[in-house]
Amino acid sequence: MNKRKTVKLGDICDILNGYAFKSKNYVDSGIRVIRITNVQKGYIEDSNPQFYPFETRKDIEKYMLYSGDLLMSLTGNVGRIAILTDKFLPAALNQRVACIRLKENSPIDKRLLFNMLNSDFFEQQCILSSNGVAQKNMSTEWLKEYQLPIFDIEIQQLITSTLDKVTHTIDLCNQIIEKLDLLIKAKFVEMFGDLIHNKQKWITCSVGDIAETVDPQPSHRTPPIVSNGIPYIGIAECNYNTQTIDFTNARKVGVNVLEEHIKRYSISEGDFIIGKIGTIGKPFFVPTDRTYTLSANTVLIQPNKIKINSQFLFAIFQSEYMNRIIDIEKKSTSQPAFGIQKVRAIEIPLPPLDLQNQFAAFVKQTEKSKSAVKQVLEKAETLKKALMQEYFG
Repeated sequence: MNKRKTVKLGDICDILNGYAFKSKNYVDSGIRVIRITNVQKGYIEDSNPQFYPFETRKDIEKYMLYSGDLLMSLTGNVGRIAILTDKFLPAALNQRVACIRLKENSPIDKRLLFNMLNSDFFEQQCILSSNGVAQKNMSTEWLKEYQLPIFDIEIQQLITSTLDKVTHTIDLCNQIIEKLDLLIKAKFVEMFGDLIHNKQKWITCSVGDIAETVDPQPSHRTPPIVSNGIPYIGIAECNYNTQTIDFTNARKVGVNVLEEHIKRYSISEGDFIIGKIGTIGKPFFVPTDRTYTLSANTVLIQPNKIKINSQFLFAIFQSEYMNRIIDIEKKSTSQPAFGIQKVRAIEIPLPPLDLQNQFAAFVKQTEKSKSAVKQVLEKAETLKKALMQEYFG
C-alpha cells in the first residue's frame, strides 16, 4: 500500500479544548459532562455519569459535542481515543479532553480517521510527545501538527471495510458477554431479592467484618516513573469488557515499590480491587501473580472465605444496592475520595453461605460460556491489532 502524501491533523480537523466544569454544580440529569475518566481506548466508559444543568447550555455552547466527534485524553493515559454516539447526547467537553471534529470536504473518511487514531502506533506517539513525570500531559498544538498518511479513496474503502468486519465480530462478542453478565445479575436478584429493601430480612454486617481491606499505597503518593519498571495498576488499566489488565501501557514504577507492597500484603484467588477516586466502587478481580503493583487510587478487598463467598461479595459491589450507598456518600461530603475507612464501614446483607455458594456455582458455569466467547474475542482483537499495525504502524 503506497502512501500518496501526508496531511496535518489540524488542517483537516477542528481540534477543541474542554471547559473546567465545577463538580459542585453537577445535577442528577441534564447535559452529560465527558471527563477524562470516560475516554477509554476505543469506547466511552459511562458507569458514573455526571451532568450539568440544561439551563446552562447557552453559556457552554462552544463546548457542546455532536454525534461522531472523536474524543482524546490529554492527561494521564494520554492518546486514548473514543467516538461519541447518540446515546451520550446531549454532552459537553470537560477540560483535559480534546475533541477532534472533521472539517467539511476532508480527504479522510471519519471511520478511517478513528481507526488511525485508535492504533497502538498513534497512542505511543502521543506518549512520546507528552511532558510530565508524575503525570503525562499532551498539547493540542502537537495534535494539530501531527502528520497523517493520505490513501487513495479505494484503499481507504478497503481498509475501512476490512476493519469494520473485524470490529463487527468484536462488537458481537462484547454484546454476548454483556448479556451473560446481565444473566448473572438477574440470577443474583432472583436468589437474594432486592437488597435495598431486604424483604428477606438477611442479617447485615460491615465489609470490615467479613473481609480484609488493604490500602496498597498508604502514603497516597504516586511513585516516580521508572523506565522498564513494574506496572502500577489502577482502575483506568482495567478493561471491564474483557476482564483483562493493560499492563503494557500502565505507569511503570521501581522494583522497590513492588517489594514494599509484597512485604505488607499478599493477593489470593478471589481478591478484587475497587476505585476510590473517579470510578468509585466498581470491582475488578486481580491476578495472584505479583508482577505488578496496585495504585494508591484503589482499595484491595480480600474476602474471608469462611464468612463470605468471594463471588457473592463481588456481586454485591456490582449491584444497585452498592451504587445507592456510594451515591449517597458522594453527595454527603465534599471529599472526592471513597477511602478505606468508608469501605470498611459499608453495611451489607449476609445470606446463608450455602446460598451464596449456589450463586457462585451458577456464576462459574456462566463464566465458562463467557470464556469461550472471550477466546473468539481475543483472536479478533489480535487480528485487528495486526491489521492496524500493517495499515498505520
